[in-house]
Amino acid sequence: MKSADNRYTLVLDSPLGRLGILIRDRRIQRLDYLANTIPLKSAATPLERRVLKQLAQFFVNPEHHFTLPLDMQGTDFQCRVWQALTEIPAGQALTYGELAARLGSGARAVGNACRNNPVPVIVPCHRVVSAAGIGGYAGSTGGREIQRKQWLLRHEGFDGPALKIRQKTPYTGLQHSQQRNLHA
Repeated sequence: MKSADNRYTLVLDSPLGRLGILIRDRRIQRLDYLANTIPLKSAATPLERRVLKQLAQFFVNPEHHFTLPLDMQGTDFQCRVWQALTEIPAGQALTYGELAARLGSGARAVGNACRNNPVPVIVPCHRVVSAAGIGGYAGSTGGREIQRKQWLLRHEGFDGPALKIRQKTPYTGLQHSQQRNLHA
């Protein structure tokens, strides 16, 4: 959770709590979880209204596909991971190791890129889980952040406890050997 400051272009309530959106040069640079004491900021521009509308659509329909302009600043590897995250369908998940194998990297490096994702929810880092359970979220392995990850996964169709996550249907976008059986 970020501290209060005026850098956010848009501050809104969501099922996950208060969200702060930073837009620069007509591109989204950050989405942060904020304390509920941070004042709301209304959408004032067409892009801000579009962001608000697409987030609202996602919270109603978890299969909503975001089509928002992003300015995600990171290393080449982080950008590759973030792009791969957008290719995991709603209601599906990969382990850090599976995503790492797909990218020819290590699981810890993938986890680090997920932790540094500047726009969670829009770029769905919550769809990557640990081989032993839910893993981390937003730089945390417990508390409110993990509750948010659990909420997002359940919202998209997962219905098991955190350590026994299961999905509606297996993700078939990868070879069978790369898939993780998440059914309980």
